[in-house]
Amino acid sequence: MPAARGVPSFPPESFLSDIYQFSRGTAPLLVSIPHLGSLIPDSQRAQMTPVGLQSGDTDWHLDTLYRFVEAMGASVIGARYSRYVVDLNRPPNDESLYPGQTKTGLCPAQTFRGDALYLNEGILTDAERTHRLQTYWQPYHAKLCEELDRIKAEHGTVLLWEAHSIASVLPRLFDGKLPDLNIGTSDGAACAPDILAAVEDRLRDCSDYTWAVNGRFKGGYITRHYGAPADNIHAIQLEMCQSTYMDETHPYGYRADLAEKVIPVVEGLVQAALRQASARQR
Repeated sequence: MPAARGVPSFPPESFLSDIYQFSRGTAPLLVSIPHLGSLIPDSQRAQMTPVGLQSGDTDWHLDTLYRFVEAMGASVIGARYSRYVVDLNRPPNDESLYPGQTKTGLCPAQTFRGDALYLNEGILTDAERTHRLQTYWQPYHAKLCEELDRIKAEHGTVLLWEAHSIASVLPRLFDGKLPDLNIGTSDGAACAPDILAAVEDRLRDCSDYTWAVNGRFKGGYITRHYGAPADNIHAIQLEMCQSTYMDETHPYGYRADLAEKVIPVVEGLVQAALRQASARQR
């Protein structure tokens, strides 16, 4: 088993499994970071290109960026394995989330920039895909469901905050530079309107960063699948440009000078959503 990279310490009510790291909180808030992991199994590493082994499309350092949610009483779950193993934010049947646009699949064969992940144009077998679904995808989602059910039973409502980041310029996938902060709620299907409105109000007060709501990013599989406002489960995805808090080129260093400016903004968005979600149950 490869050694974990950048695994933080956790409070007593936390644990580290082989597949994910998890910390149980006390608030009606669950923060999911499905692309946090950078580990790649040894059996897969032997087949990969040097670029693939860098796990470059990881959502680097989001466990550090979102450390403020501990004080908010959030539960937090984050993946340990790379999205190059299996993408936890894609449907298990690998259908496209954005039909007509370049697809980044369940078990990708290319980086976001189009570089090959596998040597000799390696193609995954159906058996290997099934193995990765059962070994990595299913345990993460089982824990996610378990915690959503627990929080809802305790509080009557849940805010599921999907934490993501991405390189700001990816010509293969997008035209030009992405907005700094991208909110997605599956065009309003995953979150109650008043909760989204509270987030938008905070964004309007933010003059230092560009932003969009349900633009290029409408939320991935987790937001779309688990968000159920009628059942008091409200899901919001924030996809933020990595240029707001880190170096976007290898070795993908954390930039504390940038992060200290954007963290209060992200914290304000989460607080606004949580405050409104909690108010719905009073």
